[in-house]
Amino acid sequence: MRSLLAVTILLAGVASSVPAQNNWVYYGQDQGASKFSTLAQINADNVSTLTRAWTFHTGNPAGFFESTPLVIDGVMYLSAGNAFFALDAITGTQLWKYAANQTTRRGVSYWPGDARTPARIVATAGDQLVALDAKTGVPVPGFGTGGFVEMGSDAPSPPAVYKDLLITAGGKPVIRAWNARTGALVWTFNLIAQPGDPGHETWENDAWKTIGGTNVWGYLSIDAERGIVYAPNSIAGSDYVGVTRPGNNLYGTSLVAIDANSGKLKWFQQFVHHDIWDNDLGAAPTLFDVVKDGKRIPAVAEITKMGLLFMFDRTNGTPIHGIEERPVPQSDVPGEKTSPTQPFPIKPAPLARNSMKKSDLPTGITPEHTAYCQNLWDTYKLQDSGPYTPWGFNRDVVVHPGAVGGGNWNGVTYNAPLDLIITNVMNAGQWGHVEASGTSFRKVTPVGGRFWEPRTRYSCVNPPWGELVAVKASTGDIAWRVPLGIFEELEARGIKTGTPSLGGAISTAGNLVFIGATIDSRFRAFDARTGKELWVDKIEAPAHSIPSTFMGKDGKQYVVVSAGGGGFLGSPRSDVVIAYRLK
Repeated sequence: MRSLLAVTILLAGVASSVPAQNNWVYYGQDQGASKFSTLAQINADNVSTLTRAWTFHTGNPAGFFESTPLVIDGVMYLSAGNAFFALDAITGTQLWKYAANQTTRRGVSYWPGDARTPARIVATAGDQLVALDAKTGVPVPGFGTGGFVEMGSDAPSPPAVYKDLLITAGGKPVIRAWNARTGALVWTFNLIAQPGDPGHETWENDAWKTIGGTNVWGYLSIDAERGIVYAPNSIAGSDYVGVTRPGNNLYGTSLVAIDANSGKLKWFQQFVHHDIWDNDLGAAPTLFDVVKDGKRIPAVAEITKMGLLFMFDRTNGTPIHGIEERPVPQSDVPGEKTSPTQPFPIKPAPLARNSMKKSDLPTGITPEHTAYCQNLWDTYKLQDSGPYTPWGFNRDVVVHPGAVGGGNWNGVTYNAPLDLIITNVMNAGQWGHVEASGTSFRKVTPVGGRFWEPRTRYSCVNPPWGELVAVKASTGDIAWRVPLGIFEELEARGIKTGTPSLGGAISTAGNLVFIGATIDSRFRAFDARTGKELWVDKIEAPAHSIPSTFMGKDGKQYVVVSAGGGGFLGSPRSDVVIAYRLK
């Protein structure tokens, strides 16, 4: 009882000591990507009256922008495929627009400047890092060459901001820090362990010299107090085949902690050894303080495509709820050297499906769906599979969760007052085989791409196909889980399946979770304490993005979301940004 009381008091202290957050300065609200707002004007009791305040059109019909709108002192900043924008946050009126191509799809970052240097909006356009004057949208003359710095690769996610540094990831296997005032390169960290680095020995046959990958395409997170940047690294080399890169391939599919001031390695944890499943990390690491056994621990959480949620002491990489290496199936591809074990968190249990049996084929959706999935299994002689089952050599295999997750780049939100880590997951398997192609190998999926019926996108596995899940951070126990998303024709028959989703959630002190990531083109609010759906609005396209919330200068709280659709789930496209407030 004493321990429980202590935890309650400590968590209450956290909530009461945090000032109200009126702006949304970083994509994850704070530099640690908690995606949590202390605002509570919109809450579980009144969210049912939420209504549209305004809708803004970017003018880019291609859609597929995943931008989280930033709001600073009444001005909203975002990116779309055609430009960077500044809007009046209360009315949605455009203040400025800077036209650009190949913009940072997931938004922009804000550098506040100081008394001698005005604030800047920073992002990427193609392979260039760009700095725009926050008031005018004009490129800053003193930054690089006319406001641009050549990086040599593009970046789908905006830079992280730490002091006077802009820290970037992207297509190359490096993390780099640039001077926010001048654009000068300050330091570079190599994501392929170099000679003399810890883990270099995991690259056999000198594969480190030639293999690509091991880059960060998701968000970076920052522990500003301790000066640490956290990088979720992608797979080494090509997907599904690793014959030319024997070994565990560090720092592939690893969470890497780097000194933000010097660019030196602090610690790392690899989540998949010798990754051949396209399980690259994309989620921004989420930073929080957890109370375990009466002790406060500075923590970091990372959700993976496998639907596994790992938690570490963010100062040294020590697992909070334990990790164990478990035996996994081995590849039969000639020359492949898969790892005999893979790491699994002891707690929490997997948040998404990671195995498949023939008895898991769905039978209660529609007769046509039952027949399609059964025929797929029988025709291609599929067999039961478990975690980390490799694709077979000239032998089709189905694996879960699949290349889009599980979890994905959107990561989790941490609700401190409730001690809950909340995230969306989906169950859309991947299937196919590996075959020889001349002197190399290639992956082949005979039909349909994912393990679903392509016409309907109904997964060939028993529901749920998409869920919203909450985990108690202090214990690692699952607090609640509910289906997320609907297929209208199935919902009308009382069949609640959930749907695939890309994009993520935010949570608030009003005991709410907001998310619009599902393929059913809906924006929803859930009770963060129970997972009960409280409000929903049909929108123009799926919001494969992360929303934000802010307090307007009119004294009203707003929630805003980009609904661009498109992407890997084949969603319809739109060009809208939508803002909501109470009636």
